[in-house]
Amino acid sequence: MTPRQYHRPALFENHMIERFEGGADPAALSEAAHTTARTLVMRGRANTDPTVLNRLVSLADADGLQEIAALWAGCPPVSLPGALWRLYALRRVVLQDPQKCATWFRDGRAHAPLQRVVAGVEEPPGPKELVDLTTSILSGAFTGDFDMALLRAAAFCKVVAIGESLHADAADPADTSRGTALTHSAARLHRTAEELEASASEWRKGLLD
Repeated sequence: MTPRQYHRPALFENHMIERFEGGADPAALSEAAHTTARTLVMRGRANTDPTVLNRLVSLADADGLQEIAALWAGCPPVSLPGALWRLYALRRVVLQDPQKCATWFRDGRAHAPLQRVVAGVEEPPGPKELVDLTTSILSGAFTGDFDMALLRAAAFCKVVAIGESLHADAADPADTSRGTALTHSAARLHRTAEELEASASEWRKGLLD
């Protein structure tokens, strides 16, 4: 298999994605996004097999996520596929550079004690602890309270965003371009946190779809 060949996640039936490939119209793509998201959540909550749960959590670790990303990434932030996409994207970011994320979390946690507690990262928060957090959040999305998983992810994003902002301030005197890039990245992460919080609120109302 070449690096550009992706495995379609076995958690989805082929027809759920194939019928929307090849330049489908926006309405069909939206339908596919919501269908796959609902299926993922329903299968996770209806299944007690730890193997299935592990596959659900590790979906972000596989190349197959590329196909799901094509459907979910463009969905409204406050929607079921939009919220799921943010949970998986957060795990992917942490997996790609857990050391950097751990540094930002450690530096930001003193400025956001409530969010640090809600996120639930083990002390001391190192790279392994952050990867474990993403596993816990995604596992909770399928086995526990979905809104709590979203709120934990939101809290984590806020703490990391604060830490990243502090690094932006420190970088500015010597490298303004790096400082600006970190500031913009922190702002995006904070916006993601707000979107996750809004999705949690909609889920509690039974309106997240």
